[in-house]
Amino acid sequence: MLEIKIEKTTNPKPIPDKDNPLVFGTIFTDHMFEMDYTDGKGWHDPRIVPYHNLELEPSAMVFHYGQEMFEGLKAYKTEDGRILLFRPDKNIERANHSNRRLMIPEIPEDIFMEAIKQVVKIDEAWIPTKEGTSLYIRPFVIATDPFLGVRPSYTYKFMIILSPVGAYYPEGLDPVKIWIEDEYVRAVRGGIGEAKTGGNYVASMASQMKAHEEGYSQVLWLDGVERKYIEEVGAMNIFFKINGTVVTPMLNGSILSGVTRRTCIELCKSWGVPVEERKVSVDELEEAARTGALEEVWGSGTAAVISPVGHLRYEDDVFQIGDGGIGELSQKLYDTVTGIQLGKIEDKFGWTVEV
Repeated sequence: MLEIKIEKTTNPKPIPDKDNPLVFGTIFTDHMFEMDYTDGKGWHDPRIVPYHNLELEPSAMVFHYGQEMFEGLKAYKTEDGRILLFRPDKNIERANHSNRRLMIPEIPEDIFMEAIKQVVKIDEAWIPTKEGTSLYIRPFVIATDPFLGVRPSYTYKFMIILSPVGAYYPEGLDPVKIWIEDEYVRAVRGGIGEAKTGGNYVASMASQMKAHEEGYSQVLWLDGVERKYIEEVGAMNIFFKINGTVVTPMLNGSILSGVTRRTCIELCKSWGVPVEERKVSVDELEEAARTGALEEVWGSGTAAVISPVGHLRYEDDVFQIGDGGIGELSQKLYDTVTGIQLGKIEDKFGWTVEV
C-alpha cells in the first residue's frame, strides 16, 4: 500500500445540512491530497493535509502556458454505509492520456487509485446521501516551474480536492435547452480537444455566455474544420436516438472520451439497442427533428450523469425533441447508472470500486 503521510485538520469546517440544497462545486471538504514531481526524482512526498491555499511563484509555468490537467469522478454512499467509486480506473486511464498529450509526467495508476481512496475515506462524513447528491472528486496537476520560456515544466504538483454536490444543472433531470454553436469552435482535430485541460473550457466561455443570455443551458459544438458535424456539449458528450438507433459522434481527436459516454454505449448494447459511433451532421439532425425521426437527445457526463435535452436551436430554428420531456431510454440509462453507483442495482459489469 502507498505510504501517504496524513495530517488531519485541527479546525474542521461545518458539514452542510443535509436538508439544504447543494450548489455544484461551491463547498470543499476538510482535506486534500498533494504529491510533487521533480525532474530526475519523479513523483514524491504523497500526503493528505488540511485543505489550504497554495503558494506559487508568479512565474509558475501554469499561469503562463496553461500546462495543467484535471479529472472528475464521484464517490457515493450506499444505504448499507459502503463507499463506492464508479469506474475510477477509466478516469485514471484518461488522466494519463491527457498527461501524455500535455507533456505532463504520467502518474502511476496504483498511486493514483490509492490517493483517491484514502482522501475520500478521511472525509467520508462529507459524502451527502440525499437523492441526486454525491461527493465530487477533482484530481488535477499543475506545472510549477518558475520559468518564462516555452517548454514542459520540470516540476509539478498533483492534488485531489473534494466537494459535496447536488445536480450540475439547476433543471436536475428536467430536459435542458441546447444551443448549437454556429460562430465559435472549441477544438480541432490534432489539437488538445481530447485532453481534459482548462484550455478547452475557457475556449467555450464566450459561446456559453451567449447561449445563457438566450435562455439555453449549454452549447453543442460543431467540428472546427467543416463546421457541419456535431462534436460534444461544453460539459458533456451527446447522444441522439434516431429511428430506434442510438447515434453518438465518433471519437476523432477533438472530442473528450467520456467515462459516462462509454457506460451509455455499453449499457445500450447490453440491452440490444443498436448503437452507432459515427459522424453526425447538423443537417441530418435538423432533418430527423423535422420528420419526427429524432426520438430522444441526451448528454452524458460525470457531473450531470444523464441530462435529457428537450429543445435544440440552430441558427434561427428551434426544435422540440419528442414532447419536450425526458425520453424512455434516457430515463432508463439514468436509473441504471445511478442505481449501480448507489449500490441499489447489481453491478454486473464490475464498474464500482469500494473504498
